Amino acid sequence: MAYIPRLKEEYKSRVISALTEEFGYKNVMQVPKLEKIVVSRGVGAAVSDKKLVDYAVEELTKITGQKAVATISKKDVASFKLRKGMPIGAKVTLRGEKMYEFLDRLVTSALPRVRDFSGIKSNGFDGRGNYNLGVTEQIIFPEINIDKVNKIAGFDITFVTSAQTDKEAKSLLAELGLPFKKN
Repeated sequence: MAYIPRLKEEYKSRVISALTEEFGYKNVMQVPKLEKIVVSRGVGAAVSDKKLVDYAVEELTKITGQKAVATISKKDVASFKLRKGMPIGAKVTLRGEKMYEFLDRLVTSALPRVRDFSGIKSNGFDGRGNYNLGVTEQIIFPEINIDKVNKIAGFDITFVTSAQTDKEAKSLLAELGLPFKKN
């Protein structure tokens, strides 16, 4: 029997029926789903030190369980001493099984390790059903060894859903276990 991530199984068994009940969908295909999770990190100091991008790629690879890629600048910015084509960050796009595994680790082990954590803000929606979350420290993930970190840095996590509205997307993400703050 093939392995199915816990949250994927939960989505099929519980979340679809809960969202159908809440929004009154006529068809199962109308129910919004999580399409991908993009984890990205900008490394501004990489202009002077190229090794910093390699560290960022390595850390994102450890955190997500999938090989990260370096992102490159699209244009010249003279005031930042930036040239077109220079590596200035790292990103990973997660889909399928690895996406659900990462979300599970984020919700169950990483977010509870944040100091004074009371939930995530619900104002990170973009109007099209996508949610952006900023993480201030990479050491909240158990995969990162604190002794081997050269600099504490944050990164952005973008949840891309097939939801049409922010309300639908928030309900979907809340059902999948993201702990939103109570207003």
